[in-house]
Amino acid sequence: MARELDIHPGAVIVGVFVDQIGSFAMGAATYEWVLKNDNVLEEPQNWHEMYGDVPCWVFTHRELPPVPDANVFMVSGDVRRVHDAMMVAAQGRNVWLAGGGDLVGEFTDAGLLDEIILAMAPAVLGVGTPLLPRRLTSQQLALTHVAQMGQFAYLTYAVGSLAQLGRHMAADALAREHTYR
Repeated sequence: MARELDIHPGAVIVGVFVDQIGSFAMGAATYEWVLKNDNVLEEPQNWHEMYGDVPCWVFTHRELPPVPDANVFMVSGDVRRVHDAMMVAAQGRNVWLAGGGDLVGEFTDAGLLDEIILAMAPAVLGVGTPLLPRRLTSQQLALTHVAQMGQFAYLTYAVGSLAQLGRHMAADALAREHTYR
């Protein structure tokens, strides 16, 4: 039975996106932002509505409160060790790095980042922080997809060497061709 959803279009994108995620990680600052802004300590159902039971690894060097009944692991150290566990937990689905430029930079340094999906919203900034604390050049990035949802632009970039980028772009184009027919 089909049911109508009374939600804004951005929530649909988020729901579809999260459905493709098998595991994810975030840094301590992102986790603290979620705790505060989504009130998940007092209302743990908010976490479960957003992320379900998808396993989450929080990279931190300090003690943080756990979300009740959430599948969250507090970790520190080399991202390679945790990446292996994330891949096993993902069971062939995507692994998501939810925010945290420094954390994403560590995965990049270890050669473990293969795609960036950047959501851009219109904003006027007087000052700012770089998106990533690492320099990624045009030799390491290839734009593979652009989508619009309301005022947001979603840019998808393949990350890697030119040989990897070419294979990724070809596979992505083929997948999109079969998806939209």
